[in-house]
Amino acid sequence: MLTPERRRTLAALGSGITLTLGGAGLVLAWQAGVWGSLLGTLGIVAWALALGCWIALRRVATLPAPQAATGEMLPIAALLDQVPVPLLRIDAAQVRAINRAARALFVADDRLTAPPPALTDPVARHLRHAGRRWRIDAVTLGPDTRLAALIDIAAEEHAAQERASDEMIDILGHELLNGLSPIVSLADSAMTAAARGDAMLGDILSTLARRVEGLEGFTRAYRELARLPDPVPGPVALSELADDLARLFRGPFGETVTLTVAAEGMAQIDHDQMVQALWALLQNGAEAALAADAPAWVALTLRADHGFVAQVQDSGFGIAAADRARIFRPFHTDKAGGSGIGLTLARRIARAHGGELTLNDTHATCFRLTLPDMSTGRGVE
Repeated sequence: MLTPERRRTLAALGSGITLTLGGAGLVLAWQAGVWGSLLGTLGIVAWALALGCWIALRRVATLPAPQAATGEMLPIAALLDQVPVPLLRIDAAQVRAINRAARALFVADDRLTAPPPALTDPVARHLRHAGRRWRIDAVTLGPDTRLAALIDIAAEEHAAQERASDEMIDILGHELLNGLSPIVSLADSAMTAAARGDAMLGDILSTLARRVEGLEGFTRAYRELARLPDPVPGPVALSELADDLARLFRGPFGETVTLTVAAEGMAQIDHDQMVQALWALLQNGAEAALAADAPAWVALTLRADHGFVAQVQDSGFGIAAADRARIFRPFHTDKAGGSGIGLTLARRIARAHGGELTLNDTHATCFRLTLPDMSTGRGVE
């Protein structure tokens, strides 16, 4: 006995053969001028097409109904249940746990009977619950409906610290090996020269001493970067800060690089650390300006408006796109004798104040250091 599937297959095959033969008959009848045969063949072809359409419509009509929405969602629900990040659906004042991580965190089967106020506050971005701090990453699904993921801030910071530690260890290993390899080679050469009474011994020892000093300088630079104390903010007049930086600048660059300064207002900052951070930016800017075409200049702008903004521009050639991602990497430098910690230290000082140091996305080199208002936590516009 033929199954429905086989019957449909045979019907489709028969329709195909009929259409093929019908098409050949139409061509022959047209060429021979037999108009009666032409009309008859055309009727057969039309009948075969109608039959094929009818079979197709019956097949569509007999297809099973689409799976219910809840059935379709079962695989998605099972997948979300395995996500380690707590997921919540927030409908106005009602909060429901979507996955296992959320149910475990709030000890609830589905609906949270007493959700923390931060979850139902549309503008809240952080939550403290179960002894941990969470960041609320929410997506709006409707007027009063949001899908929220809770990110463990401590775990995120720990992962970032681990990555930073791995990068620092990699950098230290690279720099130390680069510094020690020539020292070992020079030491071997010195021993050989001493055994032979070679007159080159003095030059070898002199080079060896310079390499040791360079490695010592790298070690001190690393210690300075690693031992940065917490900032102690206080009221600072930005005009006085600008004067201090201008005096520092005049020493090494006063006769070769023009410095323009604009400063106004008061800011809550650690004066000494900010001098250290901005001096690193000014020094880099002056060196870049001197390496470019004259006239060499550096511009420093300081302002306080709901926080603190410092901007340093220079007349140098700019920073290549390929180097922009590496300039804040510890010990990265393209200058002979440079320590490579100036920009890294400046960024660390900015972040210790709760702010950030960035390189503006412009052709000319322009560093921008921004700090929030220490009294309100508001960032600078």
